[in-house]
Amino acid sequence: MSSAGGLALRVLPGRGPLRRALGSVGGRSSLFLVERHALVYRHTWLVFVSGVVEPLFYLLSIGVGLGKLVGSVYFDGGPVKYAAFVAPALLASASMNGALFDSTFNVFFRLKYEKFYDAALATPMRATDVALGEVTWALLRGGLYAVAFLVVMAAMGLIRSWWALAALPAAVLTGFAFAAGGMAATTYMRSWQDFEFVTVATLPMFLFSTTFYPLSVYPGALQVVVECTPLYQSVVVLRGLTLGEVGPGLLAHAAYLAVMGLAGLVIAGRRIGRLLLS
Repeated sequence: MSSAGGLALRVLPGRGPLRRALGSVGGRSSLFLVERHALVYRHTWLVFVSGVVEPLFYLLSIGVGLGKLVGSVYFDGGPVKYAAFVAPALLASASMNGALFDSTFNVFFRLKYEKFYDAALATPMRATDVALGEVTWALLRGGLYAVAFLVVMAAMGLIRSWWALAALPAAVLTGFAFAAGGMAATTYMRSWQDFEFVTVATLPMFLFSTTFYPLSVYPGALQVVVECTPLYQSVVVLRGLTLGEVGPGLLAHAAYLAVMGLAGLVIAGRRIGRLLLS
């Protein structure tokens, strides 16, 4: 049995502080998986730092550097500093990328090579517990990225409203949608070459989901395509909250992300069970 699988089995019977703190929420078995990942990643904490540094570099180079040339953009009829316009979109992208990394590359390795889930399912854990545990871990990781990035935004004076306090749960919701969706997609991948499709999907979303310019600059047909992408939903919600442009329409965008996450979680649980238990 692999060392990772052995660690999983050793953690499962335990009574760790994370399980005691969160066990009453539900899905207790999945918290064993979260605790296992926390024990492993405490020795590789630099991985978490990289998730914050990358969007910060984008913010400093494009939001601040290019912002000196652009000046202000118009958002909902009023001028907004370019850096303040870009920052919430970079927060959405960081939440997406952090969640996808854990729920795609890492999940594929544990599923196909490490055989970690085979060891986990040899315990009382179910396939749905595995899916929920992986998604929960991705949310915790993405939440740390969001907190750090929001602190930087506040320090740079890029937050214009107290509604920004709701940006953290909105960023976590973004992570939930992409983590669950990414894990569901990963269960269909057969080799590392298939991950090229992840880049094909995420790179255009990063570039065109109104990250760097308003939706109005696109042709009408392309606007419809952009409005259908999940990252656009997150950008709209986070930009509205941090800039104080809040309305009922944000709930529809949040509902899109919630439905995407729930659907991905159900599919991932069923696929894990079908691949390993059938």
